[in-house]
Amino acid sequence: MSPRRVPLPLVPHHTASRSATTCRYRCGNACAHEAPNTSDNEYFGDVVRRAMSRRGVLRAGGVLALSVGGAAALSGPAAAGPGAAPAARGRAVPGTDFAPVAPNTRDGVVVPEGYDQAVVIRWGDPVVAGAPPFDFHHQTAAAQQAQFGYNNDFAGLLPLDPSGTENLLVVNHEYTTETHMFPDYDENNPTEEQVRTAWAAHGMSVVFVRRGPRGLTPEPSRYNRRITLDTEFEVRGPAAGSRYLRTSTDPTGTRVRGTQNNCSGGVTPWGTVLSGEENFHQTFAHADKVTDPVAKQRLDRYGVKGGESERKWERFDRRWDVTAEPNEPNRFGWIVEIDPHDPSARPVKHTALGRFKHESATVKVAEDGRVVVYMGDDERFDYIYKFVSRGRIKPGAGAHTRRHNSALLDDGTLYVAKFTGNSPAAEIDGSGRLPADGAFDGTGEWLPLADGTTSFVPGFTAEEVYVFTRLAADRAGATKMDRPEDIEPNPVNGRIYCALTNNSNRGSTGNAGPDEVNPRSGNKHGHVLEVDDDTTGTRFTWNLLLVCGDPNDPGTYFGGFDKSQVSPISCPDNVAFDRHGNLWIATDGNALGSNDGLFAVPVDGPERGRAKQFLTVPVGAETCGPVITDTLVTVCVQHPGENAPDAQHPTSHWPDGGNSQPRPSVVAVWRRGGGEIGR
Repeated sequence: MSPRRVPLPLVPHHTASRSATTCRYRCGNACAHEAPNTSDNEYFGDVVRRAMSRRGVLRAGGVLALSVGGAAALSGPAAAGPGAAPAARGRAVPGTDFAPVAPNTRDGVVVPEGYDQAVVIRWGDPVVAGAPPFDFHHQTAAAQQAQFGYNNDFAGLLPLDPSGTENLLVVNHEYTTETHMFPDYDENNPTEEQVRTAWAAHGMSVVFVRRGPRGLTPEPSRYNRRITLDTEFEVRGPAAGSRYLRTSTDPTGTRVRGTQNNCSGGVTPWGTVLSGEENFHQTFAHADKVTDPVAKQRLDRYGVKGGESERKWERFDRRWDVTAEPNEPNRFGWIVEIDPHDPSARPVKHTALGRFKHESATVKVAEDGRVVVYMGDDERFDYIYKFVSRGRIKPGAGAHTRRHNSALLDDGTLYVAKFTGNSPAAEIDGSGRLPADGAFDGTGEWLPLADGTTSFVPGFTAEEVYVFTRLAADRAGATKMDRPEDIEPNPVNGRIYCALTNNSNRGSTGNAGPDEVNPRSGNKHGHVLEVDDDTTGTRFTWNLLLVCGDPNDPGTYFGGFDKSQVSPISCPDNVAFDRHGNLWIATDGNALGSNDGLFAVPVDGPERGRAKQFLTVPVGAETCGPVITDTLVTVCVQHPGENAPDAQHPTSHWPDGGNSQPRPSVVAVWRRGGGEIGR
């Protein structure tokens, strides 16, 4: 018998269960500071209070039709009410037929009964030919440039042959934790070698892997490649050459050295990989010395603070000092694209997709062939965006086709989302309890920001919209969200799913209160948003699939499914789909006392909302970058043991065991003896 779970109170918190070290090195303690969004654009609750409270709702055949303000109704999934009968206990939905892993705090990856696992690649393992063996006590920049980087986040698996035996594994390296990377690290006086090693540990890795009986095995290959903070990127799109991107080393504003803080991403339909630059703000120094009020406002809105930076990089390269290079921060915060099939191809920063703290970017192809990119800005009270291309996708897989389709991301319209709820404001009390109609749902509008040289935001040029997108979205009146993370289209039902991880400041003094799309004050467990989008249009309907947390808490919701049959889930982060259309959710910062994990959730049918935990990751770690195939699941295990104060006092010895230091790694899981996942 499993132990009784006691509901946890919904109180303001700092960063859920994330350690102080993770907060410090990943995002510069962002949650310890006031959110950068201090705009006075309308809160959704204010809109509702002025609107009529009638609903105009028609429910039939499992489809919810919504009509608000005379707009054309769009279809969306129905949600079972709180009094609905539990779903029938029959055979599990294909893809989710496994015994769920119980919450735990073990120092290892725990998988369901009947499944095996193996590490694919670890921090410091060789990537490029000639890479030396990993030596924790003697890491160098030269070695790290040829080795697998630190803190793997997003992963994409691109088959090279129809059988899926040969693949390219593309992985982001989000951030460095120097106190855990170097045994003799002095945070007040880092050495130049340590700093340059950290630069080399950022970026991305491309690794050829072969599918075999024990998961995936890396092999030497011409495809293998490291992209770091020293790799040259091409700047493309409407802001290329902007006066806000020019520096002393790049007076053209078209070449940027490196990428950093690469969080999640996406594999494009044409076989390239998109990657989001997220918490770049923390690496810049001396913003307190900026006296120009406009420049200071722009730095503040992106969280660039004063004084020395945490890592002291500015001591070894003036580009990290905003007084020396005031435009350097503007050269980060973009969506980057790499072509893993061509190691000689220069990676790209796409300015048409806007500049903010990009969690990810995923592509959906519209019926007319235009491509639509969905993106989240991972900050408390920031926004959800989409981009619609002007041109149309070209079929094929060759280099010419990839170049054509990549160029689609340089010309189109950038939008930001505004959400409207269907319930009276008085029914959204901040507890997470459902309103009287039995669902958190509503309609929404995509507000245009810019298209090429045309700005749709009063007071902003198009150039300013692209470089200072957050400020333009503030002016447009977008809805403040609870940390929009990964956003992906479901390949089966076509709807869009967004993980909103948490927001400790929702409803606190001076901050936006709860609204129907962000219904909890002091939201420490997060929720999952489901959107039925008009793809290339400007209207959508939405509902919340999950309001996460302890199922025994009345302020949680699991798609209408019987909560006695679900796994507890907290802090959804990355999302993925299997071929059946089931949603897979990786968590970051589980606030329920268990290690983070990976969960499978049906989104349609009688088991809609039934969250089942597929695995957990080691002590102090986060689950990132899930890849779900018919016969293999991979996850990136980020920052294991980062709840330790430093490398001298490890709390985890995963993955190598014994007295070894923890190492971020990619793990593969498969059914013992073969067969499909969850069947």
